[in-house]
Amino acid sequence: MTKVLEFYKCDDCRTVVMVTHSGEGPVMSPKGKPLRLLEEKTEEAGLTEKHVPVIEKTANGIRVKVGSVTHPMEKEHYIQWISVKKDRNLYIHALRPGEAPEAEFPVNDTNVKAMIYCNKHDIWTNKK
Repeated sequence: MTKVLEFYKCDDCRTVVMVTHSGEGPVMSPKGKPLRLLEEKTEEAGLTEKHVPVIEKTANGIRVKVGSVTHPMEKEHYIQWISVKKDRNLYIHALRPGEAPEAEFPVNDTNVKAMIYCNKHDIWTNKK
């Protein structure tokens, strides 16, 4: 059984699916292959890139930056999106190669769950 707000990936075509409502059975690709559940990671041992979201207060809400060291934003390796979950609200900001790996959200509280998706290293979060 899936939970609310889980992410699955097809390792063949690299499509990522966000599940927003519980269901029965595995999440499947159109070709009938089960998709891989992306586990949220919080520890970066062994990686030179940093992925754990860093949150800071701004005049308009909060800014989420990717990692304590700026993450690459190249076509082959970049942050595809940053999200913030606060209570029952979910905010998602899509990014493209060449853009800064950060986003600002209209949330007045730094006690939020932030997640990022790296096209090479999957899902990272600041808290479980």
